Amino acid sequence: MPILSGNGASARAERDIKPGDANMRSDSGRTVSVWMDSTKMPTFAPLEEDLSCDVCIVGAGIVGLTTAYHLVRGGADVVILDDGPVCGGETSRTTAHLTAVLDDRFQWLEHVHGEAKVRESTASHLSAINRIESIVREEGIACEFERVPGYLLLGKSDAPDFLDRELEAAKRAGLSDARKLARIPDLAWDSGPCLEFPLQAQFHPLKYLAGVTRAIVRGGGRIFTGTHVDSIEGRPRRPQVKTRDKNVVTANAVIVATNSPISDYVVTHVKMAPYRTYVIGALIPRGAVPPSLVWDTDDPYIYVRTTPLDDSHDVLIVGGEDHKTGQKDDAPDRFRRLEEWTRRRYPMVRSIAYEWSGQVMEPADGFAMIGPNPDGAENVYLATADSGQGMTHGTIAGMLLADLAVGKSNPWAELYDPRRKSLGAIKEMVRENLNVAVQYGDWMTPGESSFDDIPRGEGRLVRMGAHKVAAYRDDKGLLHLRDATCTHLRCIVDWNSTERSWDCPCHGSRFDPEGRVLNGPALADLAPVNAEVADRAGTEVHAADVKGRSRERTQEKR
Repeated sequence: MPILSGNGASARAERDIKPGDANMRSDSGRTVSVWMDSTKMPTFAPLEEDLSCDVCIVGAGIVGLTTAYHLVRGGADVVILDDGPVCGGETSRTTAHLTAVLDDRFQWLEHVHGEAKVRESTASHLSAINRIESIVREEGIACEFERVPGYLLLGKSDAPDFLDRELEAAKRAGLSDARKLARIPDLAWDSGPCLEFPLQAQFHPLKYLAGVTRAIVRGGGRIFTGTHVDSIEGRPRRPQVKTRDKNVVTANAVIVATNSPISDYVVTHVKMAPYRTYVIGALIPRGAVPPSLVWDTDDPYIYVRTTPLDDSHDVLIVGGEDHKTGQKDDAPDRFRRLEEWTRRRYPMVRSIAYEWSGQVMEPADGFAMIGPNPDGAENVYLATADSGQGMTHGTIAGMLLADLAVGKSNPWAELYDPRRKSLGAIKEMVRENLNVAVQYGDWMTPGESSFDDIPRGEGRLVRMGAHKVAAYRDDKGLLHLRDATCTHLRCIVDWNSTERSWDCPCHGSRFDPEGRVLNGPALADLAPVNAEVADRAGTEVHAADVKGRSRERTQEKR
């Protein structure tokens, strides 16, 4: 049984995993989730030819796969493209809570959207849980799906009557069986007053999606991985998806299922904000903690569940400690605080087996954006802003987008339309966009003055005159240099030492240590530097990082 903590988890993620290995490979960071470490995902080859189909889906996470599943069942010819492995992105980094209770409180959602739309939203999440359960049953997927209660605890800063008001709002939203309790039953620690929401659920997300993937292939769906999309062109009749390798997929509709959309340059991105969230997996005796979902009203909030590991152990999954993407690099402190919180309440914890982080897109108005591309690209649809509940929002998106792509009406279309205007969330949207504006000040900050002190396996921002360089020294000592300007809207990226990535503090684009794009909205890699910058580095520099020099992966002595 693998026990991964700190550097152990990192080493597992960096290992060269070949098709057929028991562990899946992620292309979104170097940490390893419990789901990755316990799942063998189907593998596929890259796209090597032009194709035509009914629907082309960009992204093989829960949104893309769920959409494809419904389309294939309806007889559509579907092609899925992903630049990494199946579920190699944020889907593999979830904690997989299945709940109709959003992490924005019902009271606030009522203020923003009104009672009727909040009821509609709640009903859609309940439908998503039911749909996952029915797919599990119909396809015979062994993924530990289980109905469990959910519990909302009072945060440190909230008034004692907050839960009473939230209970009434939850009932108005359609959760008539919610109730207030003095504490969570059968728990090792006194949680204090809480709200109970029966018949929520949990599952193993990658085992589930491995089963969904196999069902798509059985139904004739075609999946291509290792295929980077360079552009998406909306057209009145047949939009096109063009790849880095110059192949073209022409379809009746294109669905962009990339967590942060790569088909919309601005509109959705000013209505949501990217956050990093952190998770630990603690080893506990099997059955020591009753299965349930637990979260509190703090900001950022803590969230807890368990998952089976083997005949003797469960993993207690505890997440939280969120911050804006690219604006902090202190993950060890955040993991430590999560561990301290957990050990104070769960004395049966034996060790911390897993540490990982993920990226969450938070919508200003609390609802995901699912529907037509808001810039007017014809026959192009997207899903984003899952608000930390990607498993239910992703399933809602799968049902909704499958209908829109073939011209069917859907009762949730207006609710989740990315073009909507939520006047009640203007204050939140202004606050987040002021934060973005502040990040452009990074153009003026000093950065490091030398390449010499960058340790192996680490990255630093180095100022070179008016420019900043993203400098990474690999484990062999070779220096990789890239322009530090994000290729989306030109913010300066920052180093994420835990995931070994360059993260944009404005809109959440992420790049690997050598500058290759990992996560949108950016489509292009960080640009190479000019020869003058490379010559000033005074050490070996990767040739492909220098404009005008050979792009072969060789070393040049300076």
